[in-house]
Amino acid sequence: MSKIEKSAFETLEKMRRENPLVHNITNYVVMNYTANALLSMGASPVMAHAEEEVAEMASIAGALVINIGTLSKPWIASMLKAGRSANSNSTPVILDPVGAGATRLRTDTAKKIASDIELSVVRGNASEVLSMGGKEAQTKGVDSTHDVDQAKEAAVAIAKELNAVVAITGKVDLVTDGNTTYRVHNGHELMGMVTGTGCAATATIGAFCAVCNDALTATISALAYFGLAGEVAAGKTNLPGSYAVALIDALNQVTPEMLSENMKIEV
Repeated sequence: MSKIEKSAFETLEKMRRENPLVHNITNYVVMNYTANALLSMGASPVMAHAEEEVAEMASIAGALVINIGTLSKPWIASMLKAGRSANSNSTPVILDPVGAGATRLRTDTAKKIASDIELSVVRGNASEVLSMGGKEAQTKGVDSTHDVDQAKEAAVAIAKELNAVVAITGKVDLVTDGNTTYRVHNGHELMGMVTGTGCAATATIGAFCAVCNDALTATISALAYFGLAGEVAAGKTNLPGSYAVALIDALNQVTPEMLSENMKIEV
């Protein structure tokens, strides 16, 4: 068993044993799906976005996931307040810059959070990552119009600038800390036909980071685990509606042994 396979095994096992609280400030579209995904894998989700409580909630969570999918000014204020609280408690913060590049509000908010909050991980699609790197990268709503390799250079630069891990998800996921770049080959094309899979992948990274101090290996392990669950789910159905349910089930079915034996990682 390689070092990263061993880490993935231990992290999934520890996550299920400790049942970490993952605080999500996420969008209306995916709240239910993300919560069910976290419950199924063994974490404890909470969706709290009121400015009056986010600092307190973030202070007791194992990880904070900030997802900018349905923005408003009050939510932006809550995201920044929660992020500062998480930072003061050394709690990992994971940013999902949903739709960055589509509108100025989304792009500016993603950059504001990245500049004001110490992030552990940024997880986005190629267009979102390019837009955070200052590149002209128009997204198609919240969908990428670029492939992963087109954003590799931007991902490495952002990782170095933020001293964080950057993950670009796509047909093959790319994960970098600015020094070393990994590719995760687990996954299935049906994942792209279900709303919320990208957001759930980000929440999975949060769950893994909550119990693993190494954000790079936690992110690689989380994406391999989520992708493997996608493969297992595809063995049950080839239709997107039932696949959404099958993926939730598969997150529960994938064991630490299955993960360490079936993760497809390329350095």
